[in-house]
Amino acid sequence: MIFFVTGTDTGIGKTLATAVLAKGFSLLGKKVITQKPIQTGADYPEDLTLHRKLTGMSLDSPELLKLTSPYVFKFPAAPELAARLENQEIDLLQIKKCTEELDRRYDVVLVEGAGGLYVPITRKETILDLISLLMCPVFLVSAARLGTINHTLLSIQALKQKGIFIAGLIYNLYFSGDDVISRESLEDIKRLGEIEHVLLMPKVEGEIPEDLALSAKKFLEDIFKPKFPELLS
Repeated sequence: MIFFVTGTDTGIGKTLATAVLAKGFSLLGKKVITQKPIQTGADYPEDLTLHRKLTGMSLDSPELLKLTSPYVFKFPAAPELAARLENQEIDLLQIKKCTEELDRRYDVVLVEGAGGLYVPITRKETILDLISLLMCPVFLVSAARLGTINHTLLSIQALKQKGIFIAGLIYNLYFSGDDVISRESLEDIKRLGEIEHVLLMPKVEGEIPEDLALSAKKFLEDIFKPKFPELLS
């Protein structure tokens, strides 16, 4: 099954969240792979490499990288601009083809996006269009900081307008500067966005700690056991 990990902004913690979810699914006995279809601002798939480091997984072979990281661009910008500066154009259907091939090989594919929902991939298409093309459930990552209510609710609204199932919210406590703001903002997001399942994600250094991996496992069980028990079987 394919899942997309998106965020309310760039630098919000999607890479860590993707790795944490991978650990959670692994604890459920699933064969998991992560994918970063578009990497910008790098000479190699940095985020994918970080997934492997955080989860303790081995690096991808060159053959597998063609599927897990089909597009890598050097310029640190939105995918459309980064690709254009290298005289290239990103093909959403090619990404879909790579993701579906991974889906045939693994139980769970976690696709990490680039930036937020309206980041352009081509002149006409955005990250939201890629999610719509894949038509897969989404995990939304947001930051525990001032301003998060507006950013998160707008992202939730955009996903719901496209008929996309929001599996859960990953609330990144790394950004928390005030416990009251963090706590009350999350309550507002849950109430106004009608979000039931939330994973609190603390700051992580090195590999993902066992307690966070276990929290991710329970988070996934709480989401899927009532509605999609076959995913956990």
